[in-house]
This record gives sequence, structure tokens and C-alpha cells, in this order.
Amino acid sequence: MKHANIYHCFPGGKHKALTMSYDDNRVEDRRLVKIFNENGIRGTFNVNAGLIERPEWPHVTVEEMPELYKGHEIASHTFTHPTIERCDLVHVSQQVLDDRTRLEGIFGYPVRGLAYPNGSYSPDIEQLLPSLGIRYARVVETTGGFGLPKNPYEWKGTCHHNKNLLEKGEEFLKLFKKQYLYLMYVWGHSYEFTDKDNWDVMERFCGMVGGKDDIWYCTNIEVIDFMDVMKRLQFAADGSFVYNPSAADAWLSVDGDIVCVKGGTQLSL
Repeated sequence: MKHANIYHCFPGGKHKALTMSYDDNRVEDRRLVKIFNENGIRGTFNVNAGLIERPEWPHVTVEEMPELYKGHEIASHTFTHPTIERCDLVHVSQQVLDDRTRLEGIFGYPVRGLAYPNGSYSPDIEQLLPSLGIRYARVVETTGGFGLPKNPYEWKGTCHHNKNLLEKGEEFLKLFKKQYLYLMYVWGHSYEFTDKDNWDVMERFCGMVGGKDDIWYCTNIEVIDFMDVMKRLQFAADGSFVYNPSAADAWLSVDGDIVCVKGGTQLSL
């Protein structure tokens, strides 16, 4: 029996992916999205729908949101940004569902992600989120590494943009071993660039990592959906064929050859 090396691949057969995560939908998102779009970079913007009209901080307006964030993902940040570990679960449910409801009315698609407000969460909240339609939740702790999330409800990024972003970007670009999947995940708040007067850091980073043929530029939910598709693949015991029961395509490396397994089809390997 021949034993082929069959590896999961990111879409297009790629082995590296980059995603971004930014909170609070402040007006600085306009400049950040422009930088992303100019470099082909995509990400997720986590919004408190109950704070959009609050006068304390300038937010992106409801009217401009659909066009501004087009091509990116909108995720929940709860309705009014409470420290939810201190809240009862009924309150947490209301915060998430009210946020989802308003955001889905604005954007017209299911909101399935969450960034924990103030980085606050608990095991009980993690267990609650799937029943609220949330597929992943990002924490504030980072790993410094480039792995896929082991627990999607405690998703730790690679780095905050104020923590060695350029150095991490250079390290990411040098990764070449195709037997691994690498994910670089950057998070932060766009207003921090204004506060620290360091927009040049993000401009340099995006110019450095954007437009690469071996990188999949994706949103947070696309990473989760990719992982779900790969988990559902059904292989023959001898590896001679694979069935993909998902609607989305799956990508594999078979002894170094890249193959696409179309959704709903079976393919000989």
C-alpha cells in the first residue's frame, strides 16, 4: 500500500494566512481600511452597535459602514462593551444578541464572531456562545506564534500591533516549510495609531506583507469556516480518495501536488 503525504492547505493550496482584528469602529477605521485595501489585506472589525451614536468618541456612522467595511468581516464586540465576566449570563446573552441583531440589519449577513470586550470572559460564557450563534471569540492575550486556534472561543492572536509587529511580519515572511500551516493574526484598535502617532508602523507592515502569492488574506470567520471544512473531509482508509460533504471547496497537498476537492464531490487522490 502506498502511503502518500496528504496535507490540508489553505484556499488556493497556500500554506500561510494573514488575518487582522480591530475593535470599536472608531473613525480611524477609515484610514486603516484604506491601508488594508491598498495592500490586499483583509480582516475583521468588531463593533459595539449600541455605542455608534454615543457622543463621547467619534465612531464610523451607520450610513457609511456597509461600503467602508465591504470585503471585510463585521463581528460582535457586545452591544455596549461591558466587562462581561462580571455580568449574569442573561445580560451577556442580551449584549451579544442585541449587537448581532442590529449589525445584521446593517450588513445583511450573519454575524458569527466576537471579540471579548475588555478581554473579559469565563468558562460559562464560552459555553454559552455557541447557543448565541457565535463561532469564535478573540481574547487579548497573544502567543507570538503562527498557529491555528486550538480553542476558537479563546482565540489568541500572534501579536498586538504595538508589540514587535514589523519583526513578527519579517519572521512570518521567512516561513517556508510547507508541511506546516502558518497563520499570522494581528489585533488592536485603530485609534491607537493616532494616540501614539505611529500610523507608519501599519503602513510599513501592510506594504511588507501584502501582495504575496503564498499568503491567503482572510477574515477571522473564514479561518473558522476553513477549519470546519477540513474537519469534515472523509478519506478512504488507504488514502486513495476523499469525499467533501461541505458546500465549500477544500484544498490538499498530495505528495507536493496541490488538488482542489470541490464541494459535494469525491476525488481520487
